[in-house]
Amino acid sequence: MPLLFQSLSHGEIPFGFFNIETDMILLNNYFFFASDMAENVIKLAENRMESPQEQTWSVYILEEGQVGNLMGAISGVVFQGFIGEVYTRFPFPHEPERFKQNPEGYKTRGFIEEIVHRYTHLSTITMIVDTAQQSLKIGRYQFSKHGFHALLGYLWEGGYPKWKDGIRPPYILKMREAVERSANPLFSNIAVFH
Repeated sequence: MPLLFQSLSHGEIPFGFFNIETDMILLNNYFFFASDMAENVIKLAENRMESPQEQTWSVYILEEGQVGNLMGAISGVVFQGFIGEVYTRFPFPHEPERFKQNPEGYKTRGFIEEIVHRYTHLSTITMIVDTAQQSLKIGRYQFSKHGFHALLGYLWEGGYPKWKDGIRPPYILKMREAVERSANPLFSNIAVFH
């Protein structure tokens, strides 16, 4: 389940997994894969500020009417929009104990891409680190350094339901390793990987 996170630019905005069987995440109206975000974070962690801290991220940008109704889809009553279509294929589990984020959700990527392409095309946004302000901007959404750390902590934990059987996907483990050994000030004093 996406949770609300504090941004510097838009107040509280949702970020996170919206279905336990995919590793696609949302950042308000940006949709992208957690494995791609982890790869971008690894590249950032390896940047010792010897080059500009700017990246291009591939995202799907959905308009409000295209997103759908997450709570309606979870309840099994409203299957509109992109999220609704995902839930017709991967419904919310009836047993509460099965509500855990699948660490193999990346395997559904092709199917999820097929659905999202019915709503929008792949776009690119710019991610820029402002070292002086100790902040980071992902497209139009700006976060403090600690706000960005909170997003990484969410990925580490597997979101609200947490990772199934406590097993994290390899891309999450690699992200943690890269961040913990990083000399990039963006990751100094990070305390979200416990």
